[in-house]
Amino acid sequence: MKLSVLLMFVLLFFGTGCKQKKKYHDTAQKEFVADKSGALQDIVEFQAALNEEFKNPETSPLPDRFRKDFESLDFFSADTSYVVEAKFIRTPDAIPFLMPTTTDRKSKEVVFGVAHFSLNGSVHQLEIYQNEELILEEGYEDYLFLPFTDLTNGDETYGGGRYLDLSIPSGNTILLDFNKAYNPYCTYNKKFSCPLVPGVNDLKTRVEAGVKDFKKGYD
Repeated sequence: MKLSVLLMFVLLFFGTGCKQKKKYHDTAQKEFVADKSGALQDIVEFQAALNEEFKNPETSPLPDRFRKDFESLDFFSADTSYVVEAKFIRTPDAIPFLMPTTTDRKSKEVVFGVAHFSLNGSVHQLEIYQNEELILEEGYEDYLFLPFTDLTNGDETYGGGRYLDLSIPSGNTILLDFNKAYNPYCTYNKKFSCPLVPGVNDLKTRVEAGVKDFKKGYD
């Protein structure tokens, strides 16, 4: 696994403030298997790795007062119905734009492609972004970023939405595992500057997978 990844190097997400390493898990795309064989084990390993990141003072976004008693994040139960193969349409002519963050900083992004998929009986699409500065970092050349909101936000999950880390696929499909959806680091610590989810990436469905909200908050 790329433990350097959005382990945040400490990668604070796309710049000074929240430049985080690509997450704890290996973001390489895996071949989609119809029966999703091994997907549950993959999710369990993801959760264990994320918990270890949060326990480690070198990589944890948690303030010391929370980390010292930290045992585990609150996850939805692993559910392979939230592992979906999406049609991936690249957007090579997209114009870079400045994505707002939780601070005054703006992150220069470009829409690398759009994922089209079915979830919970409905058809959806999400924009997937590439950061022009981050791809210059060694090990991040194929890194893609998918922020999204859904109908669980503000209830079971963080009100500002969640993120997925992805890699550029070799073909015209991309695997989205919403069990690996995680909270922006600013959920846990206000020192981080994290990209805000664009309105176009609002899913009109409940995504009952991935990391739930952090209840302790911060000062």
